[in-house]
Amino acid sequence: MSVPQLNDEQRGDEILAVFDTAFGELLAADPAAFRVKFRKMAASAFAFYRGTACLFYHDLTANTGFGSKRGGPYLDERTSRVWIHGDLHAENFGTYMDANGRLIFNVNDFDEAYVGPFTWDLKRFAASIALIGYAKALGDEQISELVRIYAGAYRERVHALATGAKSDEVPPFTLDTAQGPLLDALRDARALTRFGLLDSMTEIRDFERRFAPGGGSIELDAATRYKVLAAFDGYLETLPDASLDRPDSYRVKDVVGRRGIGIGSAGLPSYNILLEGHTDALENDVVIYIKQAQTPAVSRHITDQALRDYFQHEGHRTVISQRALQANADPWLGWTELDGAGQLVAEVSPYAVDLDWSDIDDPEEIAAVVADLGRATATMHAAADDTSGESLVPFSTERAIDAAIAADADGGAGFAELLVDFAHGYGARARADHQIFVDLFRNGRIPGL
Repeated sequence: MSVPQLNDEQRGDEILAVFDTAFGELLAADPAAFRVKFRKMAASAFAFYRGTACLFYHDLTANTGFGSKRGGPYLDERTSRVWIHGDLHAENFGTYMDANGRLIFNVNDFDEAYVGPFTWDLKRFAASIALIGYAKALGDEQISELVRIYAGAYRERVHALATGAKSDEVPPFTLDTAQGPLLDALRDARALTRFGLLDSMTEIRDFERRFAPGGGSIELDAATRYKVLAAFDGYLETLPDASLDRPDSYRVKDVVGRRGIGIGSAGLPSYNILLEGHTDALENDVVIYIKQAQTPAVSRHITDQALRDYFQHEGHRTVISQRALQANADPWLGWTELDGAGQLVAEVSPYAVDLDWSDIDDPEEIAAVVADLGRATATMHAAADDTSGESLVPFSTERAIDAAIAADADGGAGFAELLVDFAHGYGARARADHQIFVDLFRNGRIPGL
């Protein structure tokens, strides 16, 4: 697949237009946060790619050579309407503690999740592997083989799930089943403690735990604190009954404000709330966050009005999507409203460790990790079927995807090659865009900064 032939000036204007649509209001409200975000994006082509899902979906649905509004191969009425992650790249995987108390390695960060074509997740991941492979000086054929391995592992796991494989035949990645860097991440997570998290964020004053000053915390005035606590009361109504077994768990001890400055959360106001937790012991206190949810990039390219009308707001959409895509999701996960905007509420988990690619350099080890991430992707897509309790996807996702791939006249080979072709083409596009972006940024051409 060749890179569309726009000169750098034309492509720069296109990037700025997409950025204005995606970031304009937030950037105007908090330009300092976006200067931090954009400097992080300037660090590498992969960092730029992570921060520009908006540009990816623009290219995927416009007449750019990377896709079309009509969909593409393997997409039909069902496979074009499944729960997707929305920002599936190689660094959006890590550990979490599920509702059953098990440490799991799987996909994380569901802020961009929505309902759409399943291939969009796979293409976004494939291009991220091309960028990582290029940064590690792998040859084009080595990168192609990695994408084929990912596609093969995904297809194999989807088929196993679609044909009724038992749970012990397709187990989640846990301390008992994971290997290599995935197991390392799980062991790192297990070594973490709730006390360690609390010690980094709080202190004991007058025999009670409170948030410590500094470290990015913002003390709230009385009016703002009242609004946050009212939003918290609304959040409690969104929790499953099983999460409310001990009402004292939700006694509020302290509240502080924070300001998002990460690649994905620049300019989004957020708040941390310190709760009693499941016992009176100080070491079992829980920190949750309330964060303004964002409009997912993919939603701007899905025109189904019934889908838009289903969600109360972006906080509701994020939570419903995560519950659909993640088995046994965080029991603290819920939504609320604050100042008329939808909010995501979840625990600040002490057991979250992201997959670290910095020391994964051996081609065989990279291949093994990529295969596992293919299986994790398939498990995520399969979680959101007709048992998810949501009417938006009232069919077996894995069976629909399996049937679409099985119908390939090339016996499934075309599925892998579709992703290989896209990975190389869009990887080249992202590397070129990164340089254009850096020049726009350093020359003061991004409006509002």
